[in-house]
Amino acid sequence: MSEELIEIKDSYWTIAGESEGNYSEKRSKFLSFAYPVTTEEEALGHVAAVRSLYYDARHVCWAYRLGPDGSTTRANDDGEPSGTAGRPILGIITSLGLTEVIVLVVRYFGGVKLGTSGLIEAYREAGLAALEPAERKECILTEEVELYFGYELMGLVMRHVKELEAEVKAQDFRESCILHLQLRKAKIPELEQRLGAIYGLTIKQSSKD
Repeated sequence: MSEELIEIKDSYWTIAGESEGNYSEKRSKFLSFAYPVTTEEEALGHVAAVRSLYYDARHVCWAYRLGPDGSTTRANDDGEPSGTAGRPILGIITSLGLTEVIVLVVRYFGGVKLGTSGLIEAYREAGLAALEPAERKECILTEEVELYFGYELMGLVMRHVKELEAEVKAQDFRESCILHLQLRKAKIPELEQRLGAIYGLTIKQSSKD
């Protein structure tokens, strides 16, 4: 009986492009902006740009979530009471299941204090206003492997490659057969299970320069 394969998460969701929204509460205006980002430097570049554009605003609060697993996060209240701005923005990014994204909220104070709960709700709603219209984009995580085998195994190997929907990135059939494959990370265990049992075939993880 074959071993049970462990399910691997090999995709994540982000936004396809920049998006914006707005929210008003007790005469305070909140302008919100969402951008796809992959690095902290890129995220902070958007912070600088928005601060420069809206230099007259009282607060420019923001949060980002980075990495395929969303494990890298940062939130900034920019002068608002601690935990009332950046954290609610981050919370809405997380609740929507998004990563590789930064959301910024620019606040123009309307003269009426909102209180702690009011601020939390306002920044959450402003962040949502920027993310709701954004087009979602699924990113697939892949891995590369190399297969080494003799000509007599060609038909069998190629059948498995096709069934696993692996992409052949390069091949060399001069002395023996070498296939350089790229496929979804979640399918690596199945590939190893299928092909690892074939006598005379070697599987190696491709080195990445």
